[in-house]
Amino acid sequence: MNSSKKISATEAPAPAGDLKTRLTAQRARYGRIPPLSVSSGGQLYCRILSLMFPHFLPEGERDTPVDGMLATARDELARLIAALLPERAHEADAITCAFLDQLPTIADACHADAEALREGDPAATSLDEVILSYPGFYAITAYRVAHALLKLGVPLLPRMITEFAHHRTGIDIHPGATIGKSLHIDHGTSVVIGETAIIGNNVKIYQGVTIGALRVDESMRAKKRHPTIEDNVVIYANATILGGDTVVGANSVIGGNVWLTRSVPAWSRVMFRPCDTEEIIPIDTRRKA
Repeated sequence: MNSSKKISATEAPAPAGDLKTRLTAQRARYGRIPPLSVSSGGQLYCRILSLMFPHFLPEGERDTPVDGMLATARDELARLIAALLPERAHEADAITCAFLDQLPTIADACHADAEALREGDPAATSLDEVILSYPGFYAITAYRVAHALLKLGVPLLPRMITEFAHHRTGIDIHPGATIGKSLHIDHGTSVVIGETAIIGNNVKIYQGVTIGALRVDESMRAKKRHPTIEDNVVIYANATILGGDTVVGANSVIGGNVWLTRSVPAWSRVMFRPCDTEEIIPIDTRRKA
């Protein structure tokens, strides 16, 4: 028999103030209202993405002139920058123009990423397929846009852009990372690339790879915490590479499931070796037993 007594609403202790008052007080404690909404970063990224690659233009906007799209993006970005940097609001237009001037260069870098994906994946039938449907391309492009904004001193917005792509693709790239040309992220789900990671040219990364910090400590904030991956390295699925002093030398291959916390020289092959090998018994043998 359940002897517990239910407390009715009339018997419950009266709250201190009504709900509106309590929520208002909580919101004040938790911080000011941010100058941009959760959707702002994603909306801006989509606008910039469609400026660089017409593949992403919504239906009905395929004939929109570039100058009109550019003006809309310029106004939206300048407004967000002025709100994020009120002490530098007078510089918002200049920062916006400096970023937009980089778009052709960013687009070329993203196109090289798409080419690397197409060339490295036998399942890719065309460059359009890569651009429209590959999560690796989407996440890398978001990173390149966000990284350019971060280098110009824009706070918060870069991280919101990469988190928007993270939410859509499962690929988490910090905008502060330094990434070279022709990055190939194959499949991509659960890839993590930390803030101070340095990745060279023509690197290929499979799903589940972590390029992260060896330890989490606030005193490490201003230090290099994440590995350096040199040119032409391949990192297979679910490998974990940690530590700011860890360098993976050029042309190396890091096998699946490897846990690496020390540097390896160029042309290395690092492979996971299980502690023991399970016996493999054919199905027919098991049935007879």
